[in-house]
Amino acid sequence: MSHIVHDLIARGDARVVDHPAQAPVRHQVEADRNFGLPTALYAGTVAGYLGFLLVVGSAFANPVLAIPMAIFVVFIIAGFGIPAIWTRLAGNTSSPQTMGEFEQRGIMTNTGRLAARDATIQVLILPVLLVIWGLAIAAIAAGVA
Repeated sequence: MSHIVHDLIARGDARVVDHPAQAPVRHQVEADRNFGLPTALYAGTVAGYLGFLLVVGSAFANPVLAIPMAIFVVFIIAGFGIPAIWTRLAGNTSSPQTMGEFEQRGIMTNTGRLAARDATIQVLILPVLLVIWGLAIAAIAAGVA
């Protein structure tokens, strides 16, 4: 690419202009701290993880489990809360998609565009399976006891 530009300059066909004195500074990398998914999907994920802890914590209620359960809750809140704060930092001009935009456009992934239904299934499959697993374990423990 630069070889072509040098040829144009050497032939005299290129027009070289000075940089404007008051041009705004433009960064090469735009700050996009948004993850592209609607906030409701993140809230559903957090609800699934916390729901699992609620089911397991209430099924196996024991004072010894209070501290580990509290630590898990703090980790889950921190794991989703810090990125949520990160998306609201100064200089981030993007905002998450609304549910309507998400339903219309879906989301672009590394392997191609995903429809909203498929992306929702991929995001929520683990939290939903964890809640089902917690309910199954609680039912088994109640049946054995």
